[in-house]
Amino acid sequence: MNLNSMPGTPEASVIDLPNFLPYRLAVATDAVSGRLARRYREEFDLSIPEWRVMAVLGRYPEISAGDVAARRAMDKVQVSRAVAQLIRNGHLDRRSDAQDRRRTVLNLSRTGRDIYQRIVPMARAYEQDLFDRLTPEESEILMRALSRLSGP
Repeated sequence: MNLNSMPGTPEASVIDLPNFLPYRLAVATDAVSGRLARRYREEFDLSIPEWRVMAVLGRYPEISAGDVAARRAMDKVQVSRAVAQLIRNGHLDRRSDAQDRRRTVLNLSRTGRDIYQRIVPMARAYEQDLFDRLTPEESEILMRALSRLSGP
């Protein structure tokens, strides 16, 4: 039953889901990430969280799993699972921090670096394909809007 057609139902008590901004953002994110996720899984046997961990470590080596979670706004449990899987698959190395032996730091292994170097151009090309669907003005507006929506 459509709540909008019910007599006496206030407009504020229903959501027009297809036009609800959080829903539209989630659908867009799922569509964009889904295509990449399939390629990461098929070509490299990586999940999206695993790739995100690798992407952070490719940019910021020698950091802890907690630092990875903080940099990507990822759940610590999700990061922990991804790190464990990446270590099992030989894509990450973990060692004690030289300055603080209680802390462990992560780095891409040789295999992890090889995969990272293969994925980066693929990811950048995919990003460019997305931008090519927009005018330069639309691209600029989108990036500004995303910054404002995800900022404080």
